[in-house]
Amino acid sequence: MENWQIYLIVYAAVSLVVFAFYGIDKAKAVTKAWRVPERTLLLLAVLSPVGALLGMLVFRHKIRKPKFYITVPLLLIIEAAACWWFFLR
Repeated sequence: MENWQIYLIVYAAVSLVVFAFYGIDKAKAVTKAWRVPERTLLLLAVLSPVGALLGMLVFRHKIRKPKFYITVPLLLIIEAAACWWFFLR
């Protein structure tokens, strides 16, 4: 297995975890239970803005908070640029 394939598998797994955290937080918000701190959600978005953005859109969670609807897409752009720089240049 090549390095890029391993990277892709690990990234997909991390994205799934981040996506799940956004879903869990949305479910807890609906039931007024203990919540995942916003800081944690944003830190997870640094690890995988793809998982965070998908979680925001699928669960309609944190989509009205500028801290999220600006930061997460910006992180995605930065990550895409970094991937281009390191892998496709």
